[in-house]
Amino acid sequence: MLKKSFIVLSFVLASATALFAQSSAANEIVLVMPFENTSGKPEFNWVGESFADSLSHLMKVPSMNVISNEQRKIVQQRLRIPLTTLPSLATSLKLARDSGATLLVTGRYTIFPASAELAATVNVNVKIIRIAEGRFLNERMPDGSLEIPPVELTDALGNLQTVQAQLAFKILYLQDRKTLAVSQNELIVAANKIPSQAFEAYIKGLLTPSLEARENYFINADRLYSKDNPDNIYADAVLELGHLYRDQRKFPEAVSSFERVVSSSTKCREDAKAANKRAQCSDELFAEASFYIGLIYWQQGNFESALATLRPLTEDLKLVSVYNALGAIAVQASRAEKKNQARAAALLTEGSDLLKKAVESAPDDSNVRFNYALALFSMGNVADAATHLRLSITGNPRDGEAYYLLAKVLETLKDPTTADINNQAQRFLTDNNRYAKLELEWQKSKSVGDIDLRVNQPARKDFVAVVLSRKPLTTSSPQVSETENLLSQARLHIKNGNDDDAMSILRRVRATEPMNAESYFLLGKINLRRGDIDLSISQFKTAIFWDNRIVEAHVSLGKIYIEKSDCQQAKNYVASAMEISPENSEVLALQRLSERCSK
Repeated sequence: MLKKSFIVLSFVLASATALFAQSSAANEIVLVMPFENTSGKPEFNWVGESFADSLSHLMKVPSMNVISNEQRKIVQQRLRIPLTTLPSLATSLKLARDSGATLLVTGRYTIFPASAELAATVNVNVKIIRIAEGRFLNERMPDGSLEIPPVELTDALGNLQTVQAQLAFKILYLQDRKTLAVSQNELIVAANKIPSQAFEAYIKGLLTPSLEARENYFINADRLYSKDNPDNIYADAVLELGHLYRDQRKFPEAVSSFERVVSSSTKCREDAKAANKRAQCSDELFAEASFYIGLIYWQQGNFESALATLRPLTEDLKLVSVYNALGAIAVQASRAEKKNQARAAALLTEGSDLLKKAVESAPDDSNVRFNYALALFSMGNVADAATHLRLSITGNPRDGEAYYLLAKVLETLKDPTTADINNQAQRFLTDNNRYAKLELEWQKSKSVGDIDLRVNQPARKDFVAVVLSRKPLTTSSPQVSETENLLSQARLHIKNGNDDDAMSILRRVRATEPMNAESYFLLGKINLRRGDIDLSISQFKTAIFWDNRIVEAHVSLGKIYIEKSDCQQAKNYVASAMEISPENSEVLALQRLSERCSK
């Protein structure tokens, strides 16, 4: 009798050549495409998308730059390549080049139906292509040589997520086997956190064009997930459901879905804190759901609720989309406040300050410039308003409202170009008698209340993980640069004794890169200084888990165990530190301490 589940591994990792194994993973940028279904069974097309989704998530380790599945879709949409059809190899290469990728991962899979003695199985064959040279790394060259061995797996279809974890590990291992800090088993555990049926329903929901079917798939995915996890929700599916309702302007249902995501993330953090464990929560989903709740409240004219929802995000994200949205809403709230003039002034000042930060973050964004200019105009700062309006018009030369506002500013300043600018405003504000309506309001009240501030509700594609980005990211390089910048700030705060500020920054790093080793090492230093020995031990060990080369973490653990009189543990960390940096002065000092420990 054949077993219901079996695995055939058709390549041997040890045969990978030194050239590929020793290449720097940090210099490679990997794009994973949906796999091709060669079984002739369209009902299994969802499996191809699930490979792209899972592999791009599982391969995100500190030593590998991976373009996320969301980022891939951004570029694909920009190039007008349909998301519902599988691109050809030539189109995939174009997509990879446009994304800045150096390696392209593609694949084919065949589904074999179940029989009386054998479960349904999936056979997967993966191709890895070096973009610059346009050649497969795992196919024989003319001289018969192989740069890396073939990548192929066969397993029961019910073990699909395990197969995806195995493939992710093999690709990572071939790329960076010397410093890979994650095991195959860890990836398998991570891949199987979601029940297989729930995962299948979620992927099908992403792929189907029918709104009703999508809604049913996402609802079913959440129901199946909660069946195995009674106290939790399938946050990814519920978030998609929220966007589905928002796009249909079903705002109460959308807010309800987004609030479930926010509540789930909040509960996750609270539970982790109560158990004194490291939180592994969906901070990026929390940020996205919160942002869209705020925008829905803004659309409904509920400025107070919008401000209350969005304000906390400014500290966590400090990015232009949040600054612009919150600043614009604060200015609108100021306009709407008719009874309390002090409050109106405070809201206007808050909005202006936030929009100033938005301009500093995105100086080329004409809408952000326009909003800031309108805030300055409302505060009576017409000279600065004129400067920003001119810059806004430079970015959008057909912006009639910007010309109109600039004309009123220049009129106040008695500028001789006022008439020319006003003529431009009339030229571009002909639709629906727009110029005449604005002029009527101006003649009555000397105000521009009919000119709205501009909050471009970000399309879903503008979210990349936790980041509400200035522009859609096309490679993961900017994330790496931003992370290093944040770590530098954290190091400086720790040096100056500002532990709370450092911890706030490190939380942001962990939200975007939960496997960043240095963030745990720095947290370990902070908690050690605060006297929380057990927590610092855990954080130092986590740092070593993700990057065994952080010698300072080995030294810190060695010192702690000497203080605890656990000489054997101390000597173990001395040995590991010596292996990394035998001439390091702190390592040598630790060695001397450990020798006295046993005496």
